[in-house]
Amino acid sequence: MLMEYIIAGLIISGGFFCFVAGLGVLRLPDVLIRMHASTKAGTLGAGLILIAVAVFFGDIPTITRAVATILFLLITAPVAAHMIGRAAFRAGVPLWQTKIEEGAREKLSR
Repeated sequence: MLMEYIIAGLIISGGFFCFVAGLGVLRLPDVLIRMHASTKAGTLGAGLILIAVAVFFGDIPTITRAVATILFLLITAPVAAHMIGRAAFRAGVPLWQTKIEEGAREKLSR
């Protein structure tokens, strides 16, 4: 009974973080900020869901696959995010400008 609540909590929280990642990709203003939202929240959400799968099935092959997948996500997500950010920067994708940055530019130009 307790194990079912733990699994349900992991799946719900993982789904929430995946939803937040998708919402961040849709709503955030800049490619770099979108990339950050998708890699951080998406990896955490997928990891929580995979932990729930490993706890639910509880056999060694499933746990091994879940751990390997989580490690793969943790290794590849930062590298992919870095490459996407680097490609966007080199392509000249305009970044989101804030009022703080505009004020700093005005002070530097004086």
